[in-house]
Amino acid sequence: MALLTRVLRRATPYLHHTRPESTVASFTKDEILILLRPPFTNWSNIIREAEKVVGYPTSFINLRCLLSDEFSNLALYLRKLVGSNHLVMQTAKNVLYGDTKNLQPWGLVISLLSKSVKSSTTPEHVYNQQRQLAELTEMMRTGHLIHRGIVNVPFAKRSKSTESAIFGNKIAILLGDFLLVTANSMLANLKDPDVLYIVSTALRDLSESEFFGERDEQNMPLPGKPKKTIEELDISFDTSTIEASDVLGKPRKEWTTRTVYNGVSLLGRGCQSAMLIGKQNRDIQNYAYHFGCHVGLAWQAATELQRLTSEKGQFCLASAPVLFALEGNPDLYKIIDQAKNDVNDVDYEDLKFNILKTDAIDKTRMLYRDHASKAMAFIDNIGRNESTEMIRKLVYTF
Repeated sequence: MALLTRVLRRATPYLHHTRPESTVASFTKDEILILLRPPFTNWSNIIREAEKVVGYPTSFINLRCLLSDEFSNLALYLRKLVGSNHLVMQTAKNVLYGDTKNLQPWGLVISLLSKSVKSSTTPEHVYNQQRQLAELTEMMRTGHLIHRGIVNVPFAKRSKSTESAIFGNKIAILLGDFLLVTANSMLANLKDPDVLYIVSTALRDLSESEFFGERDEQNMPLPGKPKKTIEELDISFDTSTIEASDVLGKPRKEWTTRTVYNGVSLLGRGCQSAMLIGKQNRDIQNYAYHFGCHVGLAWQAATELQRLTSEKGQFCLASAPVLFALEGNPDLYKIIDQAKNDVNDVDYEDLKFNILKTDAIDKTRMLYRDHASKAMAFIDNIGRNESTEMIRKLVYTF
């Protein structure tokens, strides 16, 4: 409490934009973290409120899948990993106990968007298909997150102490594959070739995300070397036209491309497909796609901001705050350069302290606000009702 009081007393002039920027560096690391930490929000209450609007309790993955015999068999093997600190278990904890810092309710957003265009003449089977689409989108994302939790142990470093990790990799592959195959089966059951094509393009992007840019031996992303060029702010969500050489080293473009590939495309295509199933015109479908992309980008920016300013936890080296900090201070790339073999070799505390001394946090916060406002502009083109107002609440809860 004494530390917080001291921080607020010293920060008051700064918060009113009268404190010179040069004096920000005089704050200690703990004081900067307290000053920049986002306010606490009651995310669970917002989710429950949104579920009331939808009309049924939503889940991060299809409960019917979790209750199946096949999943139960995998769960038996997962129990053997509970006592370990394997990345599979860390991913599972994020999925099961996640909040705004870990997992956003994509399926809930798709359901709310579907209800926003539902009319009294809309057949019930259409809304049921949209709900199934929301569920399979969540399952695809969850399967992808579990696959990303796989850790590659170099052969030279393998020993008895790594057996649980290797065993965990095999279970993670089976678990992630099961979720993805089940989701694809649900997608096929929709019997809509256009929806199948649209969602498949997002799955292609998820695969591309694992090979975009430079990576360490564990396949963890490394940021592009900063370039001294004027960055264009006009960014396309058309992943088929993106060239890595055009975006790497340019913070906003690189971050957007990585994030769109890494799941945001799936949310956008899910929203677009929901409008297609609901027989909405091409313009509304296009609005829905861009809305979904901007919502995903806004949430990702907020998540990265929270993760960097929290007291614990390792942040991604290709996150927005890191990329913006590299733009302001290219010398920080020397710290990143240590991660060519393993990102764990980076001194994250030192890197975080140096990032907090730049304007990277402000730029990341502006990035969130920019995408949030653009998402709201697109949702306004779709309609204004209880469902869209709840979407607005979800987007601005961070």
